Amino acid sequence: MAQIHIAEDARQVSEDLAKWLGSYIEEVLSKKDRFTFVLSGGSTPKLLYTLLAAKPYSESISWEKIHFFWGDERAVPFEDSRNNAKMAYDELLDKVGAKAENIHVMQTDVSAEESAAAYEKILKQYFDGEETTFDFVLLGMGDDGHTLSLFPGTSVIHEKDAWATSFFLPAQDMYRITLTAPVVNHAACVAFLAVGSGKAETLKHVLEGEFQPDTYPSQVIKPSKGELHWFIDEAAASALTA
Repeated sequence: MAQIHIAEDARQVSEDLAKWLGSYIEEVLSKKDRFTFVLSGGSTPKLLYTLLAAKPYSESISWEKIHFFWGDERAVPFEDSRNNAKMAYDELLDKVGAKAENIHVMQTDVSAEESAAAYEKILKQYFDGEETTFDFVLLGMGDDGHTLSLFPGTSVIHEKDAWATSFFLPAQDMYRITLTAPVVNHAACVAFLAVGSGKAETLKHVLEGEFQPDTYPSQVIKPSKGELHWFIDEAAASALTA
């Protein structure tokens, strides 16, 4: 059952998530020596990253113990403004002193297929024998209901085995590299960050409607053993009945 956190506006949502995440990281690191964090791309998490890169979180979080991964990537050069890794470096990683050896980007200087295969290999090494995969996965949801690079009508929505894959997305005329539902659904904790009235109707269908993953791919994210959270603002929540 998803836990839903509603705040007044986008800034308050990000502030609430930053506070919650800081406490969660501290809790996990009190029990083990590393924390695995999947970063999200797009515009929505920028404010969250800006908050985490500033006091008090820049000082209170043990950034040297955090291992960073990505949920998906556009197959464009790192220097391209559309590159998810570049955004995370600019807004967060370069500012908190994250260790280079703990940062695992999805390569875009090789073919998308090679990149996905290499990423899956890294993940299998990290989580071999573990009960769960990532400690925390941050996800966004598009107005069309997509998350990661699981877009409506794409076959990757139904992937059962691979942890990372790639495919060509004609609508964007580019290749995408993405984690899949199987690896995300074995995470200890997953949190969606969704804001704005443009997401209200889609969010209603995702949370309260029938299971239609080909139309609303975000519905396939259901952690088998972990927690699922939605951090949303009042505008995004405006169509919910509960």
